[in-house]
Amino acid sequence: MILNTENKYRILCLDGGGAKGFYTLGVLNEIEKMIGRPLHEKFDLIFGTSTGSIIASLIALGYGIDDIHDLYKQHVPTVMKPKKKSQKTAALNKLATEIFGNKKFDDVKTSLGVVATQWMTERPMIFKNNVNQAHGRVATFKPGFGVLLADAVQASCSAYPFFEKKTVVTDAGNQIELIDGGYCANNPTLYAIADAVSALNKEHAQLRVISIGVGIYPEPKPSFFMKCAKKYLLSVQLLQKTLEINTQSMDQLRSVLFKQVPTIRVSETYSTPEMATDLMEHDLAKLNILYQRGGDSFAKHEGNIKKFLL
Repeated sequence: MILNTENKYRILCLDGGGAKGFYTLGVLNEIEKMIGRPLHEKFDLIFGTSTGSIIASLIALGYGIDDIHDLYKQHVPTVMKPKKKSQKTAALNKLATEIFGNKKFDDVKTSLGVVATQWMTERPMIFKNNVNQAHGRVATFKPGFGVLLADAVQASCSAYPFFEKKTVVTDAGNQIELIDGGYCANNPTLYAIADAVSALNKEHAQLRVISIGVGIYPEPKPSFFMKCAKKYLLSVQLLQKTLEINTQSMDQLRSVLFKQVPTIRVSETYSTPEMATDLMEHDLAKLNILYQRGGDSFAKHEGNIKKFLL
């Protein structure tokens, strides 16, 4: 694990948002190119929810952003295009299995948090690799509860009811039914800061937090299929709205509770019709535009990000 030596503790937080993670990758590409090294070598703690958990976990394993971008172009349209829940779930499972294989949380190169939601207890379940992140039960801590990275990430991405719930089995033999982490913390920044302050005992002034969203966009015009399947369309819109409300409320709470923690939030709002999209987007041309907009958003924060990281 390569940590900075300046008494600064750098945190990277990545929102959920399905296919809109291409925007996140556009921001991260610029950051990686700016610092000239893999992101896991610069950030001491990385948190991710849903699509952000895929990106966060790959970064923590040592992947470069170009490689992650290639994986997204290959897999995301395949996951998002099917309409049936079973087909989406199968595609997501294939993505997670092919990308992460049998890797576990022991294999990551920096501290990691993957946010999921427990279906039965309606509480967050956060998979972590570092015992120092534990807020209790230290003696029984196991990295990622002994769960494969692939299973934890799939759970974090299982946006029920569009994906089936994901059951994981912990090292203690407990079966836990999980759904998308976006239902409890689509923006995981508050959880990450809580780890740093309450578990890792870092001072507010030591922290440098970069929180990256997926952008906010107009609703796309419904396709012929969507017009015919009004219930499906309304469900997509409700999920989208739920995640956006969660994202904004978590960031507002973060700014109240941790207003003294230096934080850069990158997530632009777009209003022009050509930017219309949602988390189920599978048109690569549109997703490439989101990637470009992420790079544009970085440029607006470049000076402050450089101060945080260089």
